[in-house]
Amino acid sequence: MCVDSNQSSPTVSHVIPKGREVGGVTSLGDHVFVVRSRSQQKIEVYDANTFSLQRHIKVPGIDDNTWGLAACANNNCLYASNYNNHNVHRVDLSGSNAVTMWYVALGPLGLSVNSEHNLLVVSQLARKLQIFTTHGTVLQEIQLREDTDYIRHAVQLSTGLVGVDGAVVRSYGGQQGSQLTQMNAPRGLAVDREGRVLVADWDNNRLLVIDQSLSSAHEMSVSVDGGLERPYRLWYDQLRRRLYIGESGGRVIIIDNLEDFTASEVNA
Repeated sequence: MCVDSNQSSPTVSHVIPKGREVGGVTSLGDHVFVVRSRSQQKIEVYDANTFSLQRHIKVPGIDDNTWGLAACANNNCLYASNYNNHNVHRVDLSGSNAVTMWYVALGPLGLSVNSEHNLLVVSQLARKLQIFTTHGTVLQEIQLREDTDYIRHAVQLSTGLVGVDGAVVRSYGGQQGSQLTQMNAPRGLAVDREGRVLVADWDNNRLLVIDQSLSSAHEMSVSVDGGLERPYRLWYDQLRRRLYIGESGGRVIIIDNLEDFTASEVNA
């Protein structure tokens, strides 16, 4: 009997076993890329169908504090940030694996690619958002206000959340806690087609879904052995309807048949 995958419920389809702490996870085509702490200047490459480790990409210059990874299909490349050395590395994926590098503001963490195929970089120490072309030309810089602390990741939405003057236009949460109106050390972000934001609520060991207007939220419960263990990085492959969750504990959890972020429960 054939089953329409569009009617399937979201499920945990695979778990890449524990390794060192996951600093970033992304995918492009038939490959999944993972960077870990103490990576020895390597990015792991997995098969997107079998999740078997295929090879490593050598990226000279990335170190123990690489906490951002993003891929761009339009430019066929991979980006990795380096927190200690304040730079971003671009890896060409057309066959050469050639690496180029440019400097960014202090303490770069999360990376994402916007709809214009440019790279958005969050720099924690400088409290700054920067947008670069694929070859490192800066297009825009937004200096965040002094009261914007511990920023770790950003994604560009169709509705602006930060003004050009660095002031926060809209936000969700405030005081730390475990209620639906609160978060505790949020880390990675992902966005679905409707603009819902999925947050890796690190210290609460959960995923929080915030609606498009940033006015309400619900938890996306994930059934996995031992429960979620400090989810850190998120990547949502909209074409495959697949979510990747990289944990501080070293696992990468893969959820398939995730049409959007409206689900409240994901089973194994």
